[in-house]
Amino acid sequence: MNLREKQMLDILKKLKQESGALAVKAEFEAEGTRIDELLRLIEIARKADLNVALKIGGCEAIRDLIESKQLGVQYIIAPMVETPYALSKFIDAKNKIYEPVEQEDTAFLFNVETITAFNHIEEMAKLASAKNGLDGLVFGRVDFCGSMGWDRLDINTDKVTDYCIKAGQYCLEAGIDMVVGGAVSIDALSMLKRIKKTNLTRFETRKVIFNSNAIDSPSIEAGLLDAVKFEMLWLMNKRDYYSMIMKEDDARIAMLEARWKVL
Repeated sequence: MNLREKQMLDILKKLKQESGALAVKAEFEAEGTRIDELLRLIEIARKADLNVALKIGGCEAIRDLIESKQLGVQYIIAPMVETPYALSKFIDAKNKIYEPVEQEDTAFLFNVETITAFNHIEEMAKLASAKNGLDGLVFGRVDFCGSMGWDRLDINTDKVTDYCIKAGQYCLEAGIDMVVGGAVSIDALSMLKRIKKTNLTRFETRKVIFNSNAIDSPSIEAGLLDAVKFEMLWLMNKRDYYSMIMKEDDARIAMLEARWKVL
């Protein structure tokens, strides 16, 4: 491990011990995480004794599910699932790739991140709770605001929180997990506490997932700041890694260019 990765490991250990961190998160979808990056993240997470969550590319991303199983991630999230039919495709796909015994070690969730999805949420929650279904949903607040034509600054307002609370109620009735994500920071704590009064299992920043009980921890504000630092170090480490690859053949190229000019 390089110096930045050791710093990241120290942050994760602290987040687990003091702030209720459960897992780190990567995305094949919006982030476009490459396998070599994901392997580095998994190693750091394992050394911190944390789980790994992975957002796959879609409701029927078979290859992503195969790689998820090979890598041994603990949470799999399907994005942009807007209809019961799309949700059924995700359920069928995960049941095709994961045997029942393999599913015991992995939680499967779907993203509710548009008003279209929310309009189907009661039916989808029931479908997820059926035998061989899913474990829960993640309410993506940023994309949800976008789907409503609202500004990103509206994310911590009552009108968004009210939708989260309604989603939590449907999850409670269906007996599935309710997770909140999307620009979660210190500013979101009061809203998360409101949601938790109804139902909240976990909440997540871009790279770190927390147990809902962490909201009431006296160290949660420091923990959310550390989650930002972790993401910053992760991006810096990624930048340095690819910069090194970009430059590794510079000397060889210069030599060949000089030889070519002579020839």
